[in-house]
Amino acid sequence: MSEPAVASELSIQSARGAISTDRLGRTLMHEHVFTVSSEMAANYPAVAWNGTREDRISEAIGQLNHLKAAGIDSFVDMNVLGLGRSLPEVLAVAENVDLNIVLATGIYPDRGLPQVIEAHPPKAGDAPGKPDILAELFVQDIENGMAGTSVRAALIKGYTDRPGVTPVIDRCLRAVAWAHRQTGVPIETHSSALTEAGLEQQRVFREEGVNLERVIIGHSGDTTDVSYLRTIMDAGSLIASDRFGLYLEGMASLEQRVAVISELCELGYSDRIVLSHDAHCYADYESDEGRLNRRTLPYWVHTHLMEHVVPRLLSSGVTQGQIDQMLIHNPRRVFEYQGAY
Repeated sequence: MSEPAVASELSIQSARGAISTDRLGRTLMHEHVFTVSSEMAANYPAVAWNGTREDRISEAIGQLNHLKAAGIDSFVDMNVLGLGRSLPEVLAVAENVDLNIVLATGIYPDRGLPQVIEAHPPKAGDAPGKPDILAELFVQDIENGMAGTSVRAALIKGYTDRPGVTPVIDRCLRAVAWAHRQTGVPIETHSSALTEAGLEQQRVFREEGVNLERVIIGHSGDTTDVSYLRTIMDAGSLIASDRFGLYLEGMASLEQRVAVISELCELGYSDRIVLSHDAHCYADYESDEGRLNRRTLPYWVHTHLMEHVVPRLLSSGVTQGQIDQMLIHNPRRVFEYQGAY
C-alpha cells in the first residue's frame, strides 16, 4: 500500500469532537450503538425502545464501558439514514463513556430511497461530476454536522446486497464516491460477500475515480472464499471481517472465520484486514421470538472479539503483531488517508 497523504493535522471527527488519530487505539470498525426507527420512536416510543429511551441509554453506557475495560478504545458506529440512526441518544451515550465513538454518514437503501430523495433524481445530461442531492447531504454531514448539530461524520457508508447494483444502488454508490472525493473521508461498505458484491462496489468506485486503498469492503468475513477476498485486497481495498458473533445458517462459523483470517495473515495480508462484530447495544428489531436475539446469538456482543476471537486467532498461529495491525494500525491508516482529490 502507498503511504497516507500528509495532512496538516492528523485528526478525525468523533461524537465528542475532533480527536488525534493516535488516540484511536484498538478500533472496532463496524458496530452500532442504537438501531431504532425514528418514526416509531416519535409515535410509539415505548415500543421502539422496548421500555424507556433512558433505560436503553443507561444499558448502552454500561456495555460500552465494559467494552473499554476489555481493551477496545474506539468504536465506529455505522448507523446511517435508512437504518435507524438515533443521533441524540448516541451523543448521550458518548458523553458518559471513556471510548471514542466515530460516526458515519451514508444511506442504507434496502427498502428503497426516501420519497423526498426520489423526488430529486439526477438529471439526464448533467455535467460529469455534478453531485446528486444524496452526495450533497453526505458532504453536509461531514463538513458541517449531522441532524442540526456540530457533530461531524468521519466516514461514508456504501451498500450493496444480494440483488446487486440495481439502478438505486448504483445511484447511491456514485453519490458515496463523489462525497468521498469531495471530502477525503474513507468509504466503508455493507456488502453481500456470498454474492461477491465487493467486486461490483469496487467497479463502480473505480469508474468514479476512487482510490480503492481508501475503501473497506464490509462483511467480507461472511465467506470462506479466500480467492475472492484476495482479489479485493489485491485491487487495493481492505476487507472487514466484521460479523464475529453473527453465526447464522449459511454464513461462516467462528472456526471458519478464524481459519480464513489465519490463512490470509500467513499469506501476508494482515495490513489489509480490519475486525469487528456489526453488533448493537440495542436494536428495535431484536426480540425474544425473532431470529436475531441474545438467546440464539449469545456471542453477538461487542466484547466477543477480545474475549474469544483474539485468543483463537493467537492459537491458530496469528501473531500479536498481526492482531495489532488489524485492530490498531489498519484503522488508523485508513483514517489518515486524508484530503479531497
